[in-house]
Amino acid sequence: MSPPGGISTAGAMLWCRDGSCNDQARDGKRSGRQMAQGMASDARPLSDDDVQAIDRLREAYRGLKQELSRVIVGQQEVIEQLAICLFARRHALLMGVPGLAKTLLVSKLAQTLSLEFSRIQFTPDLMPMDITGTDILQDTQSGRREFEFVRGPLFANIILADEINRAPPKTQAALLEAMQEQKVTVVGKTFSLQSPFLVLATQNPVEQEGTYPLPEAQLDRFMSLIELDYPSEQEEIEIAKTTTGGELPELKALMHADEILQHQALVRRVPVPDHIYTYAARLVRKTRPQGSTAPQWLKPLVAWGAGPRAVQNLILGAKARAALQGSYLVRQEDVEHVAVPVLTHRLITTFAAQAEQIGAKEIVARLVQESTQEGAD
Repeated sequence: MSPPGGISTAGAMLWCRDGSCNDQARDGKRSGRQMAQGMASDARPLSDDDVQAIDRLREAYRGLKQELSRVIVGQQEVIEQLAICLFARRHALLMGVPGLAKTLLVSKLAQTLSLEFSRIQFTPDLMPMDITGTDILQDTQSGRREFEFVRGPLFANIILADEINRAPPKTQAALLEAMQEQKVTVVGKTFSLQSPFLVLATQNPVEQEGTYPLPEAQLDRFMSLIELDYPSEQEEIEIAKTTTGGELPELKALMHADEILQHQALVRRVPVPDHIYTYAARLVRKTRPQGSTAPQWLKPLVAWGAGPRAVQNLILGAKARAALQGSYLVRQEDVEHVAVPVLTHRLITTFAAQAEQIGAKEIVARLVQESTQEGAD
C-alpha cells in the first residue's frame, strides 16, 4: 500500500491510515520517527509515550463516534469537525437551519466527554452580565450584607451560543473575550474559565431580520465554519424511528477533562513537515486578491482574503485530524480536509460573485483542487 500524496519515503514510515499502520511503522517506529525529524521543523521526534498516546486517541475517537451514533443519525463529518476543534483548542461556528439536532449533538458530545454543558439562547435584550454573571447583594450569617459573584452560563466546558447574531454587539464582545482570553471581566474583576473550554456558536442562515451580523474580525476568531445539511431520505426515516419511540438512551462517558487536556497537548506535538507549512501558507495567500499569487479567476470574486490566523488554524486543524486518524505526522491530505471549513468564513466575496451565486465555499474548494494539482505536477 503506497502512502498518500505529498509524503516522502521517510514520512511513509510513519504513515498510519484507517486505524492500521503499515509494516514499517509498526516494526520500526523509532527509526521512522528519527527519519521524520529531518522533515519536521516544529517539534522534537515523537517519544514512545506519544506514539502510544496517539494510538489511544485514535481508539477513543472511534469509540466516541460509535457511542454518538446511538443517538445522532448521520452527521459524521460534523462530528469529526467538532472533534478537530475540541482537540485543537479552538472554537467553531455552526451553520444550519433549525431542526438539524445541533443542540442534541453538542449536549451528547459533552455527555460522552464528561464535560459540563451550557446552552445560551441569544436574544436582542441579552446583556453581558446575563452570560458572564454578576455581583448580587447577599445576607451573610453575621447579619451583614456583602456582594457575592454569581457565575453565569459561560462557566462551563462546552458552550452552545445559540443564534449568536441575535445578541447586541456588546454581548457578542463579552463572549468573544471569553473565547480569546478564556476569562471574563465583571465590574473590574477578572475570573478565569475552566479548561477545556469550547464555544460552539450557531447562526440561522434563513432568518436575518433583527440580527446583528458578526463582523469579519470576530468571525476570524472561530477556527471553523461547520455547515449542517439536511439528512438523506434513509437518515430522515431513521430519525423518525429513533425519536418517536421511547426515551433516548443514556450515553456512556468515554473521556474525562484531564484526558482531554492531555490529548490537546499531544496534538500540539504532532510533527509537521516543512513542505506542509509552505503548502498551507501558499494556499492562504492565494485567497488574497491583492496578492501576486492569487489566480486571475479569483480576483473579481473575492474582495478580501484570509489573514495569518487562517494559516495557524490550518496547521492546528491538520494536526488534530492527523492525531484522530492515528497518523504520527501531518500529511497534505489533512490540510486539504480542513481547508474548506477553516477558510470559507474568512473570505469576503464581491457583488459579482453574489450575482453569479458563487459562494466562498466553492472558491475555496477550487483553490484546494488547483493547489493539489500543482503539487502533483
